[in-house]
Amino acid sequence: MADEIEFDRSATTPPGEVATLSPLVRRVIAGNSGPMTFTGTCTYIVGHGTVAVIDPGPDDPSHVEHLLAALRGETVSHIVVTHTHRDHSPAVPALKAATGARVVGCGPHRLSRELGPGEERVLDAAADTAYVPEWLMRDGDAVSGPGWSLAAVETPGHTANHLAFTLAEEETLFSGDHVMAWSTSVVAPPDGSMAAYMASIEKLRGLEHARYWPGHGGTVTEPQRFLRGLVQHRRQREAAILSRLGQGDETIAAMVTAIYQGLAPALHGAAALSVLAQLEDLVLRGAVQASDAVPALTSRYRLT
Repeated sequence: MADEIEFDRSATTPPGEVATLSPLVRRVIAGNSGPMTFTGTCTYIVGHGTVAVIDPGPDDPSHVEHLLAALRGETVSHIVVTHTHRDHSPAVPALKAATGARVVGCGPHRLSRELGPGEERVLDAAADTAYVPEWLMRDGDAVSGPGWSLAAVETPGHTANHLAFTLAEEETLFSGDHVMAWSTSVVAPPDGSMAAYMASIEKLRGLEHARYWPGHGGTVTEPQRFLRGLVQHRRQREAAILSRLGQGDETIAAMVTAIYQGLAPALHGAAALSVLAQLEDLVLRGAVQASDAVPALTSRYRLT
């Protein structure tokens, strides 16, 4: 299919190495590679002389040390945060202490919806609840420096507070974890929302960018084609879930086993949460019924 996703899982630069990506953008990757982070979190430096740092990364002194070495002789005016997962924002205090930069971007961590009865916050360990910005940016808000500007684009879905940032001078979007070249984004309730994620994808389809720089992995070089592929992927996943329901599967565990054949065991939990996100959306749209008022991992499901 013309719009099928073609993932780029080629190797990126080693952790700690400064890569010049464009006239205005440099990247330093944190040493936190893994099944959910690929080769590590991408921290971006925008501009020269007076710069912004996007997503300082995890609470890792060696990564902060590498960043400060890359920034030697420059002034950091802004620390910009896309969202509050612990691989993106916990290095903010250390970088602010070293540079005095203003912390801007997404708001404090919050859930996409209220917890259901007996539902646990299964993703608490992944959330940086200590993060508080000095300026909570909204859609269209911008910060700037010599020759660069970063405008916020609200893109909830992966998390409720997720922002992307447009670098107009290079027709570029820093897409955080909303759109990544190496994999689809994990949408995991109650942190994430599939309905919000799909709405944010449609929002980006209405904007024109030459490339995306994501929170993990390499560049998205054909954003509009890639976005169409993401929509098609989610539609196919939805169709697979509806098919499993039609064949009598009632639990998320049964659906994951059937749909994600060959998936690494370490990713089964993420797959279950992804199925929950799609079921939550299907329940909201009236196509599926859940045994609980708030759809949960342990609920039973059937077609309406």
